[in-house]
Amino acid sequence: MEKIVDARGMACPQPLMHTKKALEEFDGGDIVTMVDDETAKENILRFVKSQNLEAEVEQRANEYYIRIHKPEFTGLQPQVTVERDYIIFCGSETIGRGSEELGAILARSFFYTLSEADKLPAQVIFVNSGVKLACENSPVLQYLIDLEKKGVQVLACGTCLDYYGLKDKLCVGTVSNMYTILEQLTLYPRVVTLP
Repeated sequence: MEKIVDARGMACPQPLMHTKKALEEFDGGDIVTMVDDETAKENILRFVKSQNLEAEVEQRANEYYIRIHKPEFTGLQPQVTVERDYIIFCGSETIGRGSEELGAILARSFFYTLSEADKLPAQVIFVNSGVKLACENSPVLQYLIDLEKKGVQVLACGTCLDYYGLKDKLCVGTVSNMYTILEQLTLYPRVVTLP
């Protein structure tokens, strides 16, 4: 059996949401999601991998056909690793309110300290101007690269990167979407939000 999800022309995160819904409703067989955006393709592939499912991608011109193999009666269950039970949610390129200069100093200090910490988060999620920290010329870029090398997943909101014109300047982590971000925020028992 095969189910088709035509997500061409849909804005992020709709292609992923429609694919997830199809996986939840479909008992078994192949689901083929059609998208015309590379970020949507990557988001779907990451989600599929997180569910321990397999997928193949066929590119036709500027469109991607993602064939997902779903065994019968497989539920969707993301896993949280025991040793990394928290994530960090960063919505600004500075920390705290008041002086922007001081906030930038605090951000550098925080991410340096985090990169040297014994108990690391599972993920660091950047939204709004926080995405600038994962891009070229970021004062914390090396610390984020070090964290990623230690297994910390770095996610940057694709809508935010587009808004600031930075999608091609991302140097660490992966482009994500609001569906995945919301899912991660509700999945982990602890979320550390940087003010």
